[in-house]
Amino acid sequence: MDVDELRTWIGRTESCTDRVTPTPIAALAATLDRDDRPPSPGDPIPPLWHWLYFLPIHRASELGPDGHAKRGGFLPPVPLPRRMFAGGRFRFDRPLRVGDTITRRSRVADVQLKDGRSGPLVFVVVHHEISNSDGLALVEEHDIVYRDAPRPSPSAPAAPAAAAAQLAPEIPAWRQAIRMDDVGLFRYSALTFNGHRIHYDRRYATEVEGYPGLVVHGPLIATLALELLRRNVPDAAVSEFSFRAARPLFDTAPFFMSGRPQGRIVHLWATDMEGALAMDASATLAP
Repeated sequence: MDVDELRTWIGRTESCTDRVTPTPIAALAATLDRDDRPPSPGDPIPPLWHWLYFLPIHRASELGPDGHAKRGGFLPPVPLPRRMFAGGRFRFDRPLRVGDTITRRSRVADVQLKDGRSGPLVFVVVHHEISNSDGLALVEEHDIVYRDAPRPSPSAPAAPAAAAAQLAPEIPAWRQAIRMDDVGLFRYSALTFNGHRIHYDRRYATEVEGYPGLVVHGPLIATLALELLRRNVPDAAVSEFSFRAARPLFDTAPFFMSGRPQGRIVHLWATDMEGALAMDASATLAP
C-alpha cells in the first residue's frame, strides 16, 4: 500500500448545497419511535440530524461490491475492503432550521496508516463546515477507518467476549435498552441513502464480511446517544459533541445507551449485552 500516494488526497475539497426539508425529519422521528409533531418551517433540527442531508448520490454503476461508492474521487482510493465510521467531533454554532438552504464545504484533513491487531488500518479524517443564510452553523470532523477483510471461516464468528473488551466507564444516571431490528436498520439506511450492505444484507454481512449479524450504523448509535440526552434533558442545547466507536453492535441482541451528567459535560456511552463498551461520547451543553 502506497500511503504517500494516499496522502496526496490531503487538502482535496468539495462543496454541495441542500435544503432542510421536513419529510426526512418526520421519517427519522418515526424510525426512532418518537411521537413528535410534524416539523414546520423554522423549526430547529436536533443535533446530528444534518446527516439526513447532503446524501451521497452515486449511480448504481458507480457502486462497489460492498454497496459503497467505488474507491477514488473525493476520498482516497484506500485498497482495504472494510470501511467504518470510527468517530467524530462537532461544534454547533447555530441551529439548522426546516426550510434553510444549507451549504457544506468538505476537505480531506488527514490520511494515516497504522498497525492494528488484525492488520493495517488507514484512518481518513474529513473536515466539514455547514452554513446557512446566517453564516457558519456546524463544524464536523469525521473519522473513517479502513481495514482488511476477515480471514475465511466456516461460519460467522461470535462477537468478542466482553472480558477482552473495554467495559462501561461508570455507573449511569440514565440507561435505555435499545433493540434495533433489520427493519429499523433498513429505514435508517434508506433515510441516509447508505448502500453499505453490512446494515441490511444479512447474507453479505455474515458470509462475506464475517459479522455475526447486521451491523448497527455508527452514526445511528451516536444519534441515539444524543436522543438519550434529549429524552432526559429536553431543553438542553448542545454546543459540542464527540464520539469514538470502540466495537460494533449488531441486530442479534439488545444494547444499552447510558449517560451521566457532570455539570455542563454529559458523558454518554453505548454497551452491548455483556457490558462491553461499543461507543464513548461526550456532549457539552451551552451555558
